[in-house]
Amino acid sequence: MEKELLTRINALAKKKKTVGLTAEEQAEQKRLYKIYLGEIRQQFSATLDNVSVEQQDGTVVPFKEAYRHKNPKK
Repeated sequence: MEKELLTRINALAKKKKTVGLTAEEQAEQKRLYKIYLGEIRQQFSATLDNVSVEQQDGTVVPFKEAYRHKNPKK
């Protein structure tokens, strides 16, 4: 994650709490949050790719596969 992105998000959050944001800054903040959350979701998904679950029968399967078996709609 880019340091500049986090720095700008924090600067806008601080300004929002103190003096408020202009319409342009609000739009920028919304756009930056969307980027930030997208990156967090990618990192979380990558982490889940490395997690395994031990089934009741003793077999070990990747988390996403185990989750799919419990929730077939997904």
